[in-house]
Amino acid sequence: MNRLQRLAALSATAVVATAATMIAGPAVHAAERPSCPTPSKAEQKRSHNAMTDKPPRGATAIKGVRVNHLPEGFRHGQVVVNKFNGITEYGYQWLDDRNDMDRKRKMLWVRVVCWPKASKLAHLRNAPLQLGTFSGDTKTVKIGSRRVITQAGDGALGPGRYAGWVEREGVVVTVMASKPLVPQLGKIIKGIKL
Repeated sequence: MNRLQRLAALSATAVVATAATMIAGPAVHAAERPSCPTPSKAEQKRSHNAMTDKPPRGATAIKGVRVNHLPEGFRHGQVVVNKFNGITEYGYQWLDDRNDMDRKRKMLWVRVVCWPKASKLAHLRNAPLQLGTFSGDTKTVKIGSRRVITQAGDGALGPGRYAGWVEREGVVVTVMASKPLVPQLGKIIKGIKL
């Protein structure tokens, strides 16, 4: 085999290896992360028993989720798990000690919804959620690299701003921030990593 034939053979081998890496790459990365963070049985029991954490948990309160921008001033927190109609909701609420009607109350709720039918942002308007639906006057905005749907918090969620997005197919993330935290909502959303 002459030098030109060897170079051609090496080039062909490199192209095949590169193509194999490109095809296998996304599958390997997809296998590294779970499709949707789900609560353990212990977390489900804590939610069912309405157990609170004093002080509240930190940035890793939801297994498989990291909330990198967590405002200060929370006094307690609680795991929230709900399962219905093939959907699992898994989240955490951070709260201060003010009562629900106080406009200075700090409350942050981050929730992951495992909903197999979710694949695009428009699906959130029809999501079969029991609490925190996107049925009001919504806006679509870009926060960091995410397209997010937002609306004013309603009576059930309290005053503030409610936001949600499809992180990946079958995985929805919602965030509810009370009025004092609304100016930080963009940082909170940008800092959430699954």
